[in-house]
Amino acid sequence: MALISSDRLRFPCEPWKLVENIHVPGDEGTLETLFTLGNGHLGIRGAHSTRGDGGLPGTFINGFHEIWDIKHAENAYGFARTGQRIVYVPDANNFTVSIDGEALSLAESTVLDYYRSVDFSTGIYEESTTWACRSGATVTTVERRAVGFDSRGCLGLELTVSADRDVSADITSAVVNRQDQPVEDHSVHDPRRSGRHAGRVLLPLHLQGADGSLRLAWETAESRQRIAVAVDHWISVEGQPFETVVAEDESSVRYVLAISDAEPFRLEKTASYVVAGADDADDRGESLALEAESRLVQLSEIVAQSQAHYNQYWTTADVAIGGQPELQQAVRWGLFQLAQATARAGVAGIPAKGVSGSGYEGHYFWDQEVYLLPYLTYTNPEGARKVLESRHAMLPDARVRAKELSVDGALFPWRTINGLEASAYYAAGTAQFHIAAAIAFAANRYRWASGDAGFTAEVGAELLIETARMWASLGFFGKDGMFHIHGVTGPDEYTAVVNDNLYTNVMARFNLRAAAELDHHGIAETERMVWRQAAERMSLPYDPHLQVFSQDNDFMTLEPWDWNTPRSKYPLLLNFHPLVIYRHQVLKQADTVLAMFLQWQDFTAEEKQRAFDFYDPITTGDSTLSACVQGIMAAEVGYGDVALKHFTEALFIDLDNSHGNTIDGVHIASTGGIWSSLVCGFAGMRDQGEVLRFDPRLPSEWDGLSFRLKVQGRLLSVELSQGSIALALEPAGGYSLEPLAVDVRGERVTVGTDTVTVPLDAVPVPPPSVFPSTFPTAGLPIVGKPA
Repeated sequence: MALISSDRLRFPCEPWKLVENIHVPGDEGTLETLFTLGNGHLGIRGAHSTRGDGGLPGTFINGFHEIWDIKHAENAYGFARTGQRIVYVPDANNFTVSIDGEALSLAESTVLDYYRSVDFSTGIYEESTTWACRSGATVTTVERRAVGFDSRGCLGLELTVSADRDVSADITSAVVNRQDQPVEDHSVHDPRRSGRHAGRVLLPLHLQGADGSLRLAWETAESRQRIAVAVDHWISVEGQPFETVVAEDESSVRYVLAISDAEPFRLEKTASYVVAGADDADDRGESLALEAESRLVQLSEIVAQSQAHYNQYWTTADVAIGGQPELQQAVRWGLFQLAQATARAGVAGIPAKGVSGSGYEGHYFWDQEVYLLPYLTYTNPEGARKVLESRHAMLPDARVRAKELSVDGALFPWRTINGLEASAYYAAGTAQFHIAAAIAFAANRYRWASGDAGFTAEVGAELLIETARMWASLGFFGKDGMFHIHGVTGPDEYTAVVNDNLYTNVMARFNLRAAAELDHHGIAETERMVWRQAAERMSLPYDPHLQVFSQDNDFMTLEPWDWNTPRSKYPLLLNFHPLVIYRHQVLKQADTVLAMFLQWQDFTAEEKQRAFDFYDPITTGDSTLSACVQGIMAAEVGYGDVALKHFTEALFIDLDNSHGNTIDGVHIASTGGIWSSLVCGFAGMRDQGEVLRFDPRLPSEWDGLSFRLKVQGRLLSVELSQGSIALALEPAGGYSLEPLAVDVRGERVTVGTDTVTVPLDAVPVPPPSVFPSTFPTAGLPIVGKPA
């Protein structure tokens, strides 16, 4: 059931805001995700601050995690040993407001008026509620929130209380350790959700508070990471707090006062978070708390940092759609979430949920390289480099892991926070060797697009070389003289541990070719020759009967899925044993189609169309990573209506909670895929060739599409309209104005500061592929009807 798009009275369409005008119980957890604030390092869910009104409130810091020993029911050599899970850090977003003895809450009190919003243009969250109190008073509370950017560990909160008559107010501001609070554990039946630790996680190191100031520090029980938070309060009236209480799970500052109708009461609360490893065993947290204190800044400064950041961000990151206000709002919400997940992450990975929730346990996957790095590379190349630097820092552990799996070079973990493999189910985890090629691909794209002269020597070459060595030793030259890679799982997790997965082989081929072209002293000529031979002889399964590249060697022999399966049985991974799914011809997400998008130059237009026509109907879309890629390739093939359908589905995955798990955080990779859908799908951008290419496919319903790309030190403006594309270099500070060669549908144009407009003919819709009848498969009484 749709959420945002289904009720525009409750959620009005605003071009630069997400707004909720009416409070309706039941959606709290999902809306906490949608109203999240973050900066890539620190994230605070958009929960109501009043006790009892939250669904899954919390605050997170990227990379701050706990570990535990994975207990395998049946053990084997090389299984992942150490689990990792992001930790709820002590949460400062807690206020209790009592008026004349009545504690105000959305669940229990009478609400006369309600409004909240998150402003994409400033990064400010605001919530206003007018209450009819039992004492007869009408009271309005207004909250504002912002996270710092220059001060990336800082959070600013403001509470204003006004009344239409004199009232007695009792206001408590708290810091709550939510990690060690009892909650219902939903993770047992849904692998997408984060589990909970059995024992206590945050152990108090330093607890101090007086006169409205709190200085607190904890240490995780097993990973021995430490966190400190310093909190200060300021009030708009004279006086001291009624009490300041410090405890390991809840510390609070309480104000008891009279509020008159003439003067609202305002409380400012600023928090500063600092994290550290366990380097100094003698420090019991006091010095870390002092460091957090030294980094405190005032609320006005935090707000100013947020406003300045987004003012700068939108000048280059905005993507404008003409004549589609609801799509425009959703696109800007997505771009806002991308900024919140990445802006100040530093040299760290980007969790699958950013810092908006605990879903997927805060792990880094291949998602960041394939779905996020395109966005970062062309809008925030400095951020893209830092993500790749974080992968480079994992190389020592990746080399050890490669030896455990009996391969050379480096084998990066499928899911991780600290660099060690954390995937306990190897068939859908470790077997996804393609993560190695994703990292190499992202490194090569960054090198191609950024013009960063030092990157290859400092980071890129080693990533490409060590992953190429892994592929060369993982695969083998078979009796047919071809290079085969067996026992792997591709992006489609509904077919696992297969031979010659097409996506894996295509991306491995890219990896081997790119490494072989490097001029690097560490590559022996014999090694370079092996890489080139492996790439040229790479086995790519092809079904001559269907004239379609096969997803793997055996995929075309599998029993077709029963598409009469009721929708209540989707996603399949929650309703069928993996072995049931593995033996059927059904996809969780685009796999072969994704390969043809990423390695676009290796396949003909006919091969791409036939692959899309064959695989799109059997793709369930159970993965949130699928719709965006299906839409991109539908656009390239020429299926405009199908492309727009997949794009819209991807665009509202979180806003409409269409996968039922938005409560656990924003699907950041899918959101990155939205950017690619616009830039690579409808604008038809392709990179890593001789020049940047565009082959636009603007939907007929749209008036236009415009965006900017940071390409090789330049800022390129792209404006699409019905019938033309306009390109120009923008003379912004720090960007080169040296002309840039660009290809538009095979026509080479030189782009400078003067706008170059290229007319575009309409793209004809090709006739769909007609497939011969399929082969009979075991277990089916009748097969053979035309597809």
